[in-house]
Amino acid sequence: MNALDAAFRFNETALKVGAQRQQVIASNIANADTPGFKASEVNFSEVLSRATGASSVRPATLTATHAGHVGKTADSGAVTWSTADVGAKAPTQPSIDGNTVDLDAERASFADNTVRYEASFSFLNHQIKTLMSAITG
Repeated sequence: MNALDAAFRFNETALKVGAQRQQVIASNIANADTPGFKASEVNFSEVLSRATGASSVRPATLTATHAGHVGKTADSGAVTWSTADVGAKAPTQPSIDGNTVDLDAERASFADNTVRYEASFSFLNHQIKTLMSAITG
């Protein structure tokens, strides 16, 4: 199964990182009117390259800080990200109340990330169909 895991790992990882980035963008949009809220972002390419082993950056580790937390599984291909991967976004239009969310930029990022997520899903789907075709003949 290692060969199959390796074949699907990149697109699987891209989907996981894309989903996490979408959560951060959605949080920014939801807090657009919250006084003092600082917009955040995920550096998609950095997290993806680290998760796929294409970087020399040491992967973040997950730490259980509460007895109810689930520990990390033995899956070596798991995306390891932490809140350290979510950084402050450089403010483009800070408001008087200290909120740094640029709603137009966040909507554009949301749409861009959605297209990239769907592309990763399509590539993964195509890989599966190709593999099924090879197996069934």
